[in-house]
This record gives sequence, structure tokens and C-alpha cells, in this order.
Amino acid sequence: MKSFDRAVERFCYKHPKFGIPRLMLIIVAGQAIMYVLSLIDPSGQLLNLLVFDAQSILQGQIWRLVTFVFFPFYGSVLSTVLSLYFYYFVGTTLEAQWGSGRFTIYYGMAVLLSIIYGFIVQLFGYGELITTHYINLSLFFAFATMWPDFQVLIFFIIPVKMKWLAYIDAFYFVLEMILGRTLLPLIAIANFALFFGYVLWNRLAAKLNFKKRQSDFKRATGNGPIHVNFRKEEKPYRHKCAVCGRTDVSDPNLEFRYCSRCVGYHCFCEDHINSHVHFTE
Repeated sequence: MKSFDRAVERFCYKHPKFGIPRLMLIIVAGQAIMYVLSLIDPSGQLLNLLVFDAQSILQGQIWRLVTFVFFPFYGSVLSTVLSLYFYYFVGTTLEAQWGSGRFTIYYGMAVLLSIIYGFIVQLFGYGELITTHYINLSLFFAFATMWPDFQVLIFFIIPVKMKWLAYIDAFYFVLEMILGRTLLPLIAIANFALFFGYVLWNRLAAKLNFKKRQSDFKRATGNGPIHVNFRKEEKPYRHKCAVCGRTDVSDPNLEFRYCSRCVGYHCFCEDHINSHVHFTE
């Protein structure tokens, strides 16, 4: 997973103009238009020409490979408007942080996996509706990984941290796979893991390692929890993360990289190279 992330980063660095600018705005606008069409045409004859259908695609209706991306998730008008607003907010924030190239690859990879899944299930006789509903929801996982304590206002009133929305999302995905008998949520999670799996694993490993050292210290000394006193490195270091402060001396196995999008010369560890707020001055 780390090698894949490096490949994406190198590709975006070498091709700075790659990507679809304001991709999430295009997707949200398309889904809004198709939702309105569903209200105007309750019979669904028009939308039936736009949904993903493996047999029709093989017969030459290749536009369905694109138009299914805009197929809306049916709900009340209020729930649809709120959903599209959150998709837009989360998607545009991720694009602003990553750049259009990386966000396009992230979303495009999820769409590609969904297309492959759609061909497999439909050609084997299972008429499942293929949409990007779970891809849009999986954007909350990416956002929560980068900014877990960021607060949003549910119904513009109730403040909720993004990490709790991600937990609710995960629970919903599990229910959908069990009750809805679909693996589309798993496709969206697999795409998220492809980009963020190593980040979550490193965080978990660091937390478990700290707890182990704390437990070993307590058993050895009979004292309470470790109180960490931060002090300057005794040896000179070459690289220091601008977010967490770790260096190549304090953690020799940690990899460091420099961000080309930050103003100035700023170094970040592998855990924060893709999840930091860019320096602007």
C-alpha cells in the first residue's frame, strides 16, 4: 500500500496538470440533475438509459460507464440536499489538500473497481444496481483519517466530530453488506485502504508500541504511567517532521519527505506527508 501511494505521489509530481479540477462539484451537480429528472419522470424511462447495465454496455452503450457515476441515491428532498452538500464539502476539501490529480485518481480508482464489480455480478445474473453512493460515503473515511477532530454541524445545529461520522459510516457499511446483500461497500473500503491502509497501520502500531513501553516501565519500576518530557535531540538530525516533531534520530526507521505544495522548505514524516495543512507563507 505504501508503494502504491508513492507511485501515485510520483505520478502527480511528474504530471502536475493531470486531474479533473472541481471533480466533486461536477459529480454533485450531475447527481442533483438526475435526482430532479427522477422527480419529473417517475416512470424512470430516462434514467434507465443512464444506469450501469453490463449487457447494454457490451452492446455498445458505453456512455453508461460514465453516466452511472451521476446516478443519485434516492431519499427525501431534504436528505438528498444535505447529502449532496456534505459530499461537496468533503470532496472539495480533499481536492484542495491533495490536488486535483490525486483526488481524481482516488475517486477514479473507486469507480473503476465498481465497474469491474458491476460486470462480474451482472453478467452472472445478479441484477444489482451499481452506483457511487458508497464511494461518496467513503470520502468521510479519508477526511476523518486526516482531520479526525474536525467538527461539522449536523442539520446546521448539532456539532459532531468527523471521526464519529466515520464510525457511523462503517456501521452502516456493515449493515448494508449483511442486510442489503451487496459488496459495493467493501469495494469502497478496499479503495480507501489502498490509499490509507498504511497510515492507519502505522498509527495503530505506534499506539500499541507506546502502551507496551508504558506497561514495561510500570512493571520494572512499580511506578504509574510514563510522563513524557520532550527535550531537544542529543544528536544532530537531518530530517524533522513539521507536524509531530519526530526526527531521523528519534525514529531511525521513519521515512521523511518534502512537500512541493508548501511555501518554503518543510519536511514531513510518512504519516503526515499526505495529511498536513500546507504552509502558505
